[in-house]
Amino acid sequence: MTVTPSREDLLTCLRVERWADELASHSYATLLELERTAVSVATPLSPEEIDEALAAHPRIGDQHAGRGKEADFSAQEQEASQSDDAALAERLAAGNAAYERKFGRVFLIRAAGRSREGIVIELERRLENDDVAEIAEVADQLRGIALLRIRSLFAPAFVGQS
Repeated sequence: MTVTPSREDLLTCLRVERWADELASHSYATLLELERTAVSVATPLSPEEIDEALAAHPRIGDQHAGRGKEADFSAQEQEASQSDDAALAERLAAGNAAYERKFGRVFLIRAAGRSREGIVIELERRLENDDVAEIAEVADQLRGIALLRIRSLFAPAFVGQS
């Protein structure tokens, strides 16, 4: 038995039309095959595709973006990044603003499993990147987020398959 992911489900994992179209045009015998293909098709992502994907991601610390499953994923992924620490919230807001001024886009990080402090530390570190290094980091983060979402959505379909 194979699994053919829907384009709509794939777009909740990574909002890049080319990527979703290519992945949805094939069937996969295992989750690992789907994951490897997903990474391969997303390497590289063009600057336009990165912008397309970022449009579906909220600023870290803000309300989730997207629609339906996409919004649910965003809320779950950022859950650990929430904190009542006012000083940390200020550092995050200042870092987001500095990042947007420097790079002209929202800061993106695979937030799942990270503390707000860890996210702020990573944001401050990445502010030291140049444009080339940062676009590579963003693309890597997008692929990582896509893999987490693929596992969440499609792993149940592969249960019991060898």
